Amino acid sequence: MDLDLGTVRAFVAVTEDHSFSEAATRLEISQQSVSKRIAKLESDLGVRLFYRSRNGAALTEDGRAFLHYARSLVGLADQALGVLRGRFRPLRVDVLDTRLASVELVRAFHSTAEDLHIDVTTSNGLRSARGTLARGSVDAAFVRVSGTLEEDLRYVPAYFDPVHLLISRDHPLADRRAVEVSRLAGSTVWMPGNAPGSEWAEFYGLLGAAFDLRIDASGPDFGWEHFVADIASGERLGFVGEGCRLPWHAGVVQIPVVDPVPVYPCSLLYHRQNHHPVLASLVDFVSERFRPLDPRRQWVPDADRAALAALAAGGR
Repeated sequence: MDLDLGTVRAFVAVTEDHSFSEAATRLEISQQSVSKRIAKLESDLGVRLFYRSRNGAALTEDGRAFLHYARSLVGLADQALGVLRGRFRPLRVDVLDTRLASVELVRAFHSTAEDLHIDVTTSNGLRSARGTLARGSVDAAFVRVSGTLEEDLRYVPAYFDPVHLLISRDHPLADRRAVEVSRLAGSTVWMPGNAPGSEWAEFYGLLGAAFDLRIDASGPDFGWEHFVADIASGERLGFVGEGCRLPWHAGVVQIPVVDPVPVYPCSLLYHRQNHHPVLASLVDFVSERFRPLDPRRQWVPDADRAALAALAAGGR
């Protein structure tokens, strides 16, 4: 049998106040509710805890025997609540990579108040976020939502990051202000960071299929500096998001891709049972800054378009 802490708390209150009505005032509930809690506790324990006297509610012998343990239970519960309520824990946000546009969004949110405490983490995107959000080791994660989510996961669209072409300064297209995606048909685009099974690898695979591009994910992936340096050598083309803060290199040019503009859809994912006091503010902040897709000039995969439409129709 498990004791209901609410009934134990009512028992302690009646004992200390010698009155059901005074206990009700202390607990901020009705006197009838106090009576029901005491009746339930007596039923659970199989004993009578109080009897009525001229001075109010008095403990029976069984009630006196139970009182020490009841006070201990309530005291431990109050201590536990005090530890958790007073515990300093920053909001933990998974940004996938600290060079991506999600970091700037978190920085903008952080600047809205002086007392905001945020820990920024990186991970493997949606593949790891499902578990870290469920365990509570992360409070929110920026991901591209792909496939069916677990019932307890919620998300709001965060931003669309336009795709840019990364080429050598000596490339024939280097002097253009924008490159039509049709001009790239038949090209091989090198993206060593496209990990198999990741939501971004899926996105660029769908982009390649839609516009006759071959996405080369061969590695190894030695990081952004080496990626940019290899592009500068002139041997390869690359794709990168407009919001990505790349290492500077004199031999590299970054050019918008247009007609249509492929955009990477990023959302803020969180667990519906996460009650961190700052999480709701972050969700609202991201939602307010979100700019909807412009289907006349922007492109996303059909699955993303359908998911966005369903989300808009059904709310968060």
